[in-house]
Amino acid sequence: MSRPGPFQRNPFILVLCALALAWSAPVLAAESLQQVLKRRGLSQQDLLAAAKTYVPTGERDEFLAFASGGQSGHVIVYGVPSMRILKYIAVFTPEPWQGYGFEEESKAVLAQGRINGRDITWGDVHHPAPSETNGDYDGKYLFVNDKANPRLAVIDLHDFETKQIVVNPIFQSEHGGAFVSENTEWVLEPAQYAAPLGGEYQPLERFNEEYRGGLTYWKFNREKGRLEPENSFSIELPPYSQDLSDFGKGASSGWSFTNSFCSERYVGGIERGRPPFEAGCSAKDTDYLHVVNWRKAAQVAAAGKTEMINGHPVITIETAIDEGLVFLIPEPKSPHGIDVSPDGKYLIVSGKLDTHTSVFEWAKVKALIDAKDFAGKDPYGLPILDMKKSLHTQVQLGLGPLHTQFDPQAGIAYTSLYVDSMVARWDYLKGELLDRLPIHYNIGHLMTMHGDTVKPRGKYLVSLNKLAIDRFNPVGPLHPQSHQLVDIGGSKMQLLYDMPLPLGEPHYAVAIEAGLLKPRIRYKSGTNTRTGEISPHKTRAGEERIERDGKRVTIHGTLIRSHITPEIIEVDEGDEVTIYLTNLERAQDQTHGFTVGKYNVHGSFEPGETASVKFVADTPGVYPYYCTEFCSALHLEMQGYLLVKPKGYKAKVGDLMPKEEYGQADYEKQVATNVATQATIDEVVAFITSQDYKAHPEVVALVEDATDQLGRAAEAKKKTEIEAGAERWHSATLWAGQWWQYQVKAADIGLRAKNILEEHGATGRP
Repeated sequence: MSRPGPFQRNPFILVLCALALAWSAPVLAAESLQQVLKRRGLSQQDLLAAAKTYVPTGERDEFLAFASGGQSGHVIVYGVPSMRILKYIAVFTPEPWQGYGFEEESKAVLAQGRINGRDITWGDVHHPAPSETNGDYDGKYLFVNDKANPRLAVIDLHDFETKQIVVNPIFQSEHGGAFVSENTEWVLEPAQYAAPLGGEYQPLERFNEEYRGGLTYWKFNREKGRLEPENSFSIELPPYSQDLSDFGKGASSGWSFTNSFCSERYVGGIERGRPPFEAGCSAKDTDYLHVVNWRKAAQVAAAGKTEMINGHPVITIETAIDEGLVFLIPEPKSPHGIDVSPDGKYLIVSGKLDTHTSVFEWAKVKALIDAKDFAGKDPYGLPILDMKKSLHTQVQLGLGPLHTQFDPQAGIAYTSLYVDSMVARWDYLKGELLDRLPIHYNIGHLMTMHGDTVKPRGKYLVSLNKLAIDRFNPVGPLHPQSHQLVDIGGSKMQLLYDMPLPLGEPHYAVAIEAGLLKPRIRYKSGTNTRTGEISPHKTRAGEERIERDGKRVTIHGTLIRSHITPEIIEVDEGDEVTIYLTNLERAQDQTHGFTVGKYNVHGSFEPGETASVKFVADTPGVYPYYCTEFCSALHLEMQGYLLVKPKGYKAKVGDLMPKEEYGQADYEKQVATNVATQATIDEVVAFITSQDYKAHPEVVALVEDATDQLGRAAEAKKKTEIEAGAERWHSATLWAGQWWQYQVKAADIGLRAKNILEEHGATGRP
């Protein structure tokens, strides 16, 4: 089968052709299209919008979006422009399909997130941040935070799995994480609601004196793909509620920026007769933008000019002042976003209760710092820069401006307007509003493609809306979240697509050019995927075994289409059972699951992975186990039995296996089938080897897997012949059947390889 031609691949051309047929040529196809448009009540504009999001079957999206999963504790992955959900990445909470939190290896990752010895089984995921090289996404790692329980996680984009969770040792909450430096040396996590650093009790009456905010700079080891708490540090800040952040780039490299709200340091208490927090925390006209020389701060921390809190080095406010690390700029009150322009020359801040968006010019800010031209000090002694002297311009965009993303065109930006339910397109260099697009409804964050990097890609914008209301079919009082896709390629923005997201509140999202992601399709055999190391419990075919040490029973088993080895596990009541399983598959997308009924045991095993499940066999009985991932034609036969014998059980005399039923005729019939199947396999092999199949990595993987299956077929054939030679026809027939199963799996794999080669233009001739 040949690859689609340009007319098939380009949906815009497809639409033009369809429209030309519909309105110019009186043919059957045109009439059919007209009927569909009339029946659906669709306009030409609707059809064009649909074509802009359409990704033909077998083709792939230009970008992948990583959205926070809010209260689900996960990260959501979907394609742009198709808006097709591809995966939920389990991060802070168990997820059965991936076996996350059920296998012992992933339990160990979740255990890293324990706080005060307590398992935390949920997370409020807010801000995913991809790793960067020279200020642009590199497709290697993704960091994401948990607002409710101040934690950060590291996701490896080589396999889209969570590898590490770290708990902030001094914060009680955070919101504005994660943000990465230009080359991912540091990951920034600001506190949010002020509290005593370290978590000790202090009465609210001591708020100004004992409560503090802060910034934690986590050191990231790119070679190991892990955050290093031992090389990380924090900066103590006044008890303002620190919020979102951004690292400088280009002109502002070496600096970071964090806005704040409630610089009034107000403590509510309706039950005490005081006005609520929302009144006291928005009384002033301005809050503070924190400007931090992080590069110098890292040097100060490395020099040991810190205080240890909970074993973690903290640069105090006094040291930050003495070393010239932190400066404040008044900003519009209740801001929710600080975004650095792609060239690093401008800092854009919006206040939720203002109609303007403020553009600070880094050159002016830096000049004021260098000249020590300060307008005053805050109550803690931090120097304050003059707001007017720092500004480039202020632009009235609309009600409730929040977050800003950037366009490839110099000076062009997009800002979400929460109250107006709109996206504003504007020029931050000229100070001009260019366009506004209604959104449904109450937009929070928004993203353009690579929109917070040195090299925005443009084309699309996604609006992350807080309310859906009437956009989708009603499904009860709890509505899905709404992401809307917007075309920003023309002079006017165009709304293209409404996407429901029914998994928590996706607070923020980032979009990466799909070609930058190079995920593996399988693991090296025996890999512990959470550590990246080869498991000492890796098991090869023929090495399966059951070992007992007192009351501890350890099983080393394997998974491959279509059987689990061992197929029968016998233990005694009260035994501690650990089952290590290695997925022997070589082909991509050949995942196997494993579960033991009624024991809450489940695992997911990717090709090449070794992982384990553990439980106490405390209830006697018969428990089937099986593969939970539909993997082959004989998936339902991929089963086994866990037999838990009661204490003191003794086998009864005369217990026998079921009667043998197959004779010589059955054996000969099965062998004839095997011979015919082998002829088909030989034809497929001849086709594949006549092509340059090694030029296609996915075909090479399939060939290796098929070869492995044929090797197993040969082993089963030998056992068949031994049994037939002894005229044990029942056993010979069954082994012949197993021989055939391996042949069928090899043929299935080979045909998939053949189809791929044909899609790339193979004709059957060398």
